[in-house]
Amino acid sequence: MRRSSKPEAWKKIARERIVILFAQAEREFAKHPERAKRYVELARKIGMRYRVRLGRADFCRQCNAYLKPGVNCRFRLRRDRQAVVATCLACGHVSRHPYIKEKRSIKGKEEG
Repeated sequence: MRRSSKPEAWKKIARERIVILFAQAEREFAKHPERAKRYVELARKIGMRYRVRLGRADFCRQCNAYLKPGVNCRFRLRRDRQAVVATCLACGHVSRHPYIKEKRSIKGKEEG
């Protein structure tokens, strides 16, 4: 038996609500970090219910804190692993996201 999928209209509405919740979390973070954390929790619940991806570095996946670089998280580039390393300063969770360097075209060097 096939698992029932959600209609695309529902997924579209879910994406819109997630965008709104992250915008509110960003706006409220300076004065009310607990409220921003709650908005992230709600966005994650909506994303799980309607199977919508949320993005990479806007929140801590362990403690649901909204991440603001330099305030409650630290971003570092690791050249040896070619990854962006984000560390949540609230709970210490480390997340790594790979990046790929642009490859220079060999054709341009050979012709010149």
